Amino acid sequence: MTLVLPPRLTDSAQVLREAAHRRGLHTVQLPTFAVPGDLRAEHLHAGPSFADVVAPALGIALLQAPMDWLALLPREFTRREIHLVPIRKAYGLRRPAFIKSPNDKQIPALVYTDGSRLPGPDEVDPHTPVLISDVVEFATEYRLYLLDGAVHTGSRYARHGRLSLGPLDEDAAAFGAELLAECGDTLPSAIVVDVGEAHGCWSVIEANAAWASGMYTSDPQRALDVVLRAAGPHGTVTSRDHPFLRAPRATEK
Repeated sequence: MTLVLPPRLTDSAQVLREAAHRRGLHTVQLPTFAVPGDLRAEHLHAGPSFADVVAPALGIALLQAPMDWLALLPREFTRREIHLVPIRKAYGLRRPAFIKSPNDKQIPALVYTDGSRLPGPDEVDPHTPVLISDVVEFATEYRLYLLDGAVHTGSRYARHGRLSLGPLDEDAAAFGAELLAECGDTLPSAIVVDVGEAHGCWSVIEANAAWASGMYTSDPQRALDVVLRAAGPHGTVTSRDHPFLRAPRATEK
């Protein structure tokens, strides 16, 4: 099996590449978004722009959470108001809010003082969906790699909004297990979910595609398990995961 990587590798991606080599996988780091005609590969780990070009050319299926997944989660798991709207509606917002793209980085994930601070219609299509969330300051934040309805690995990545790497907290893992027990059918079989603790309560921060996520200090081999399932051959995608296939966004490179 071959894992395809993008032109630039993060520290996390380099660790994942080493984990793949230890497992006996072959890796190919492409110098550009162009896919050589003779390349055969079954898996991918890269950002959305690269994945949208390369994965279809190689027959790799990408799993991700639905765009409205976070907005439709029960309040007991989010503990805040979250809405998915076209960015044209977000322009009218007149209060601070955390705003981001659902599954891409087209709209920078930031706290905006109001909707006028968002990229304008000269930069993005007015129909571009964005998630609008109440602003929450999390004391600690954790990344959970989820596979087949269980927390497979994970790690801490932030304290009070600052990068702070550490082991996975038992309470964070337990909250992830509770989320899966109640809402596991709303997620693909392989996904990353970030959770955080604020004022003594746990809540979901967001879901991320495993094939585009940094692992921080998660177990590399177990994270690799999730990545390989989240970005694998089309022919291996189960009926359970078909609703979670990413439709590539047109990208020019």
